[in-house]
Amino acid sequence: MMGRGVMNDTTNKLARIGGIDRSLRVLRMLQGGINKLVYFGSGYECPFCNSRLRRFVPYGRSISVLSEKRVIGAGRRESGLCPVCWTIDRERLLWLYLKHKTTILQKPTKLLHIAPEGALKPIFKSQSNIDWITADISGKDVMVQMDITDIKYPDKSFDAVICCHVLQDVEDDRKALSELYRVLRPGGWAILQVPLALSLNATWEDCSMISPSERERAFGHNEHVRIYAADFRERLEQVGFELDVFEWVTERDTFGGSRNRFGLIEDEALYFAVKP
Repeated sequence: MMGRGVMNDTTNKLARIGGIDRSLRVLRMLQGGINKLVYFGSGYECPFCNSRLRRFVPYGRSISVLSEKRVIGAGRRESGLCPVCWTIDRERLLWLYLKHKTTILQKPTKLLHIAPEGALKPIFKSQSNIDWITADISGKDVMVQMDITDIKYPDKSFDAVICCHVLQDVEDDRKALSELYRVLRPGGWAILQVPLALSLNATWEDCSMISPSERERAFGHNEHVRIYAADFRERLEQVGFELDVFEWVTERDTFGGSRNRFGLIEDEALYFAVKP
């Protein structure tokens, strides 16, 4: 049995950690408020905090394999980060698509959200029409701890799934896709985003690489086991999804206009998968 002194010490440590987290959040909010003035301008706009900006700021690390293979949605991007609310480019595209191209804000929706984006949490929490379940394999700051290759929900449980920048970490991604398909209701949809290489015709993967340094050299991140390519679409279709690959640059009036005012990645497409 744990002694009272040890319990008290553990409680105090957790309280200090919680206090540090709260302090960091306050500091980020204060810095964001300052940046709203520093970066104020008319050229750009964040769709999350509605800040008017003269520019977004760089985000991500410069890693050679990501540059060489022209991987979209990973590596360093010069307009990646909003300096006010700290959201990133791929989150902005996801939110704009959800807002303008789906009915998730209007119709009753049971949503499974894997590794949820922090920027979307307050939005979904405030929507009474969304029955929202968040999940992650680590179980940190989510409702359910879940391995997406073995989802503990019955068939046809959800109207929608959002799973962005997760599949590149999953060794058996085909099993994960089959599970996501299984738990969707007929007519349900999934948004499935991954880092994707424009210079590759076929996905490059090697699950035998287990050391973080090997994975970072090969795939650009120490947890990734592959770099997806154009054949990502085929993987989705093979499990049964009907796919709409949405290229926002074809709808610039909604998604940024001629100046790309939302600071999106020019070559990024959004994978909207429907279960027939």
